[in-house]
Amino acid sequence: MTRVALWVAYEGTNFSGYQTQPNGRTIQDEMEKALSRIHKGAKLRIHSSGRTDTSVHARGQVVHFDTTLTIPAERWPKALNACLPADIRIMEASIVADDFHSRYHAVKKEYRYRVLLRPDGDVFRRNVTHLVSYELSIAKMKKAAEALIGTYDFSSFCAANTSVVDKVRTLYEVSIDYDRDELIFTLVGSGFLYNMVRIIVGTLLEIGAGKRDVEELANILAAKDRTIAGKTAPGSGLFLWKVSYESEIFSDSY
Repeated sequence: MTRVALWVAYEGTNFSGYQTQPNGRTIQDEMEKALSRIHKGAKLRIHSSGRTDTSVHARGQVVHFDTTLTIPAERWPKALNACLPADIRIMEASIVADDFHSRYHAVKKEYRYRVLLRPDGDVFRRNVTHLVSYELSIAKMKKAAEALIGTYDFSSFCAANTSVVDKVRTLYEVSIDYDRDELIFTLVGSGFLYNMVRIIVGTLLEIGAGKRDVEELANILAAKDRTIAGKTAPGSGLFLWKVSYESEIFSDSY
C-alpha cells in the first residue's frame, strides 16, 4: 500500500460541507467517488486535515488515502481532476510516509476571511465574501484582535453545540489587511474549534462598527461564555488557506 497526500482546493458554495452525510452534496463524497472510478469500483476512504461547513471554501485543504496503485505523485492530480466536478481541484499530490496523517500531524492551520466593503455588493464575489455595507474602524478591530494572540480557552468563540471538551487553542496571528474594497482577516493557530474563526470575525466586526468597545474582546475571551460573544459571520467569506506540517509535503507555492 502507498499513502498519498493531496492538496485540495474547492469552492464550497454548492456543498453541504466537507464531511459525508446522508443528505447533501459533500466534498468527501465527490472525492471518494472519483477515487472509486480510478480504482475500478473499489471503495476508498479519504482522511482530511479538518472539516469545513456549508458554503465554506478551501484553498489548501489536505487529505490522504492509501492505494494499491503505482501511480507517480505527479500524475494523481490529472487523473483525479478528470473525474471530479469543476468546483473541486487537486492542486498537487505527494507520496508520504505510511504513518502520515493529514489531521493528527498538522502543526498549524491558517484561515482567511474575506469581507467585501461595497454598498451594493459584487455579483461576481457574492459567494466568496461577506458583504458589509456599513463603515468599519479597522484600527479598533486590529487593537481588539491583539487580545486573542496566545494560548487560551476559546469557549466564548466556539459553537455551543460542539462535543469538544478541551477548548484550549493557541493563536499565533490575527491580522486584518485592507485590499482595495476588501478586508482580509488572517488567523493562524495550532487548531480551531467549531465556528471559531467565524465567531471571532463576527465579534470583531461588531467592534469595528462601534457596537462594542475594543476592551470587550479580552473580557469575552476570559468569560468562556459563547452567549456574550458576537454573531457568527456567514460561511461564504471563509477559506481554509493552508495546513502546515513539521516537514512540508507540497511545493513552495502551497
